[in-house]
Amino acid sequence: MRIGAPGAEKPVVRVDDTHYIDVSDVTPDFDERFFGSGGVALLADRIRQGDVREFGDERIGAPIARPHQILCIGLNYSDHAAETGQAVPDEPILFTKSPNTLVGPNDDVRIPRGATKTDWEVELGIVIGRRTAYLDSVDEARAAIAGYLVVNDVSERAFQMERGGQWSKGKSAETFNPAGPWLVTPDEIADVNDLDMWLDVNGVRRQTGNTKTMIFDPYVIVHHLSQFMVLEPGDLINTGTPPGVGMGLRPQVWLQPGDVMELGIEGLGTQRQRVVGPR
Repeated sequence: MRIGAPGAEKPVVRVDDTHYIDVSDVTPDFDERFFGSGGVALLADRIRQGDVREFGDERIGAPIARPHQILCIGLNYSDHAAETGQAVPDEPILFTKSPNTLVGPNDDVRIPRGATKTDWEVELGIVIGRRTAYLDSVDEARAAIAGYLVVNDVSERAFQMERGGQWSKGKSAETFNPAGPWLVTPDEIADVNDLDMWLDVNGVRRQTGNTKTMIFDPYVIVHHLSQFMVLEPGDLINTGTPPGVGMGLRPQVWLQPGDVMELGIEGLGTQRQRVVGPR
């Protein structure tokens, strides 16, 4: 985890719901250098030393520092593809999201200027743990993953679908990638391909899903991407969303200022964002 004001977060390890260990003496941040140097393993000794502190009213930031890149996979749940009326893809659909969209799990989400169709997407996020390219097999991808987290791939559908060009235009507004509250290492997850996930808007359940309906699982995704680009330590991959997005509802529903999104994934924690209007 990272706690503190925006731009001044400190790295910590969560002990339980009310306690943490400050590890800022081991690493200044959970960033590319940390993951690339095998930093997760280095934390073990620091954790054994104890020095447990109690959470106060500190803001929770994204559990990783701004990554080198945010990569996203579209239409990656068979039931979501069905609700949109689109064919199941033969290989992962890739688009990018600006790294400066990353915010904390409970930070406000801001509707951009000119937006008319802002939407929600609960997703499983993957954080890359080492520099990775041209993996020879899907199994090798397991060793390249540092951990998993909850993300909300907020999207402006009018920009994405009606303005031409790439999907990135509808994905890259400020605050459009709440992440966290914490990063969970793979050894803490029994089966990443069987995690329940959900999202509510104003207390109404909109998304209910499970990672088992993914078309391409996390290992396939990492292996696939490694054939086309170098993945850097700390890179974030958003892996797609289950059904129930506003675009898929009939009638369609879009986020408005004052709305509240609450979402989570089994074992990875929960988020809560208030929607605010344009600057």
